[in-house]
Amino acid sequence: MITRSEVIETNKMIQESNLDVRTITMGISLLDCADEDINKFNEKIYHKITTYAKELVKVGDELSKEYGIPVVNKRIAVTPIAIAAAGCKTDSYVSVAHTLDKAAKEVGVNFIGGFSALVQKGCTPADEILIRSIPQALAETERVCSSVNIGTSRNGLNMNTVKEMGDIILKTAEMTKDRDCIGCAKLVVFCNAVEDNPFMAGAFHGVGEKDCVINVGVSGPGVVKKALEEVRDADFETLCETVKRTAFKITRVGQLIAKEASERLGVPFGIIDLSLAPTPAIGDSIAEIFQEMGLEEAGAPGTTAALAILNDNVKKGGVMASSYVGGLSGAFIPVSEDHGMIDAAEKGALTLEKLEAMTCVCSVGLDMIAIPGDTSSSTIAGIIADEAAIGMVNQKTTAVRLIPVIGKKVGDRVEFGGLLGYAPIMPVNKFSCEKFINRGGRIPAPIHSFKN
Repeated sequence: MITRSEVIETNKMIQESNLDVRTITMGISLLDCADEDINKFNEKIYHKITTYAKELVKVGDELSKEYGIPVVNKRIAVTPIAIAAAGCKTDSYVSVAHTLDKAAKEVGVNFIGGFSALVQKGCTPADEILIRSIPQALAETERVCSSVNIGTSRNGLNMNTVKEMGDIILKTAEMTKDRDCIGCAKLVVFCNAVEDNPFMAGAFHGVGEKDCVINVGVSGPGVVKKALEEVRDADFETLCETVKRTAFKITRVGQLIAKEASERLGVPFGIIDLSLAPTPAIGDSIAEIFQEMGLEEAGAPGTTAALAILNDNVKKGGVMASSYVGGLSGAFIPVSEDHGMIDAAEKGALTLEKLEAMTCVCSVGLDMIAIPGDTSSSTIAGIIADEAAIGMVNQKTTAVRLIPVIGKKVGDRVEFGGLLGYAPIMPVNKFSCEKFINRGGRIPAPIHSFKN
């Protein structure tokens, strides 16, 4: 039972600290939609998505109104299209992206994820078609999100696709340059992607999941900051305990919404992803948490340690509140979506290299980082390889969402709007890694991956 005092405390979190349920994401399997005829495949997936998700937005809005808890986004994740559409006789999956976009608009969700390929050990013909289709698919759709998993701790890194993704990201930027290269904001390259991630742009419905499932993502960096204000001069033990207790309370809110959504939609409950995902709003920032911990700016010495404290205790608090904490669960550090991170980047306190170091202990990786539009594809591939290596060796999920902004250089700013915010163009190391990337092949898994 949730007590009266907990209700009052939760209301204060919502009113004063930007607590929200960031997303209710419905995962839908498309495996039973397989067909040799791509037109029939599109008809089947449109029918299944619009049937299963027809009440999703309505239920999310009802729960928000009844409980007074903002449910910001309602989203859909589907089986990776490179798997679901593998039997189609076609040389492009762009029509599938259009179908996903049309279905998303029909049911009213803001994003649909799963225009994806899992190629950690190599590519099938369907994977190659999917990857080649990404730039046009993201340029011609509004709500479709794409991801490619290029490595795991058990399989190593597929460097052929790492190289290719450098080209794909630049092509996506070029094809959406009239909109500040927004296509790249909907494209993630993963190592160790998880099957139950409710957060975009990397969400997809894993093949090990049920036919349909509800996953909920809860976010509350403002709540954690507010709690830390009460222990401003305390020791590290007190700081850690405060974060842990706060994460417990936030997760309880997510558990309530998730169970209610599951019951009303008649869809099994999957997981709660407790992630401190910031927004551009003042008071809803991971960087502000660092400052409350005692750092002058995000990026100052001690930032990686502060992020490690935050991430670990968010997870500890979450797993005490629910037996079904999953997804990514922890702290996200997207630059464009966090006004404190933006300020730190503009002041020079936060660099790409420091962000890379921080990703060793955060929940995702190099996220929503705008870079000069003349950055080479090999440099982008090198950044992806570095980040994937961190994930592979440390057996954690890492990701790269870089946005090379055509026509802009270091010192400029790019505006994405909404939750995506704005970002300064950050400098990239100018020295070449082209010969390294051109080696091709696969980097083997590390020795500690052999655990059988």
